[in-house]
Amino acid sequence: MRDFTDQEIPESAIDILIEALRWAPSAGNLQSRKFYFVFNKDIRKKLAQAELKQNLASFVAHAPLVVVACVDHHSASRYGDRGKHLYCIQDTAASIQNLLLAAHDLGLGTCWVGAFKEESIMGILDLPDNLRPVAIVPVGYPARTPKAPDRVSKIEAVKLLP
Repeated sequence: MRDFTDQEIPESAIDILIEALRWAPSAGNLQSRKFYFVFNKDIRKKLAQAELKQNLASFVAHAPLVVVACVDHHSASRYGDRGKHLYCIQDTAASIQNLLLAAHDLGLGTCWVGAFKEESIMGILDLPDNLRPVAIVPVGYPARTPKAPDRVSKIEAVKLLP
């Protein structure tokens, strides 16, 4: 989804999105993730400018909500390198998937964006050193419904073992 209306997202929907993030599975229950909900238009514009692809910038800035998903290296460190380089990414990805599904259920559109300058995002949000932004998710009511992209076949996607 890259085309949003200006309609505000109700507080009740925001609460549902937050709960979806919180209740995602987590390796060792580390919950090594942190999310920033950005409603401020000026900050959303700055986040959009940190995009690596300029054609993406306008839809990120235009969404009424931008969620910045971060891994928390401090809480993941309990599991050493694997926690820092894998578990916290998995935890955050599971939360983002929950967010996308909850948003869809609420009639909201989203887009998982990974093409951005991490250092820029860290500066814009004044993130502490233990947090690393790994995804930006603009959220809003769709201005139009795009055609679903093609997917590989079931045979290409899954190997069934006897």
